Amino acid sequence: MSAMLQLQGVHTHVGDYHILHGVDLEVPEGQVTMLLGRNGAGKTTTLRTIMGLWPPSKGTVCFRGEPIQGQATPDIAQRGIAYVPEAMGIFVDLTVAENMVLAARAAARVEAIDKERLEWVFSLFPALKQFWLFPAGKLSGGQKQMLAVARAMIEPRALLLIDEPSKGLAPSIVNNLIVALRELKAQRSTILLVEQNLGVATALGDRVAVMDDGRVIHAGAMAELAADEALQHRLLGLSLGSH
Repeated sequence: MSAMLQLQGVHTHVGDYHILHGVDLEVPEGQVTMLLGRNGAGKTTTLRTIMGLWPPSKGTVCFRGEPIQGQATPDIAQRGIAYVPEAMGIFVDLTVAENMVLAARAAARVEAIDKERLEWVFSLFPALKQFWLFPAGKLSGGQKQMLAVARAMIEPRALLLIDEPSKGLAPSIVNNLIVALRELKAQRSTILLVEQNLGVATALGDRVAVMDDGRVIHAGAMAELAADEALQHRLLGLSLGSH
């Protein structure tokens, strides 16, 4: 299967810090690729580099065969790449509805949002319909995360970059997110998903790349990593049995 996204020899500096040290990564089209690694391994920096928020100092980032490194973040987003940061990226002073309008680039007002797709999003995240006119800042942590993911789903995207969606959430909310992301997966969406929870990674991932010290140190099928506890310990210092 062809790679929708490919990083080759990517180095990224943030101020005086050299974070990525030659990242090589492929994200196949129509699959969910998990990006795993210990804290500080460079996973978030990789996503931010792809989006042009921290441009690479060396190497190439290609989307559908075209280099995008050095381009402005809005131009990268216009290619159909959506980014859900760990900090969620929602506008807390705006209502849920206003947040969704801003994410739906083809809609200038709520009434212009694709009704069929909006109802699909509501079916996955019923709380968003319930709190549609509430300020986003008044939502619970789990509801804010739902809104952040829903914003990325409100229009069809070529590629979704999602950073640790399950972090700090109750198991029931995590299960809700898994169901929503499985819906996207069933539509053959291409997703690069950073995650610390191996259970979530196993439930969603087709492929996996493991990072350490700013490099990809392992890449392969998610199922193979899930079945090899010794490899989990060696690469991540943990195992599925601990989640």
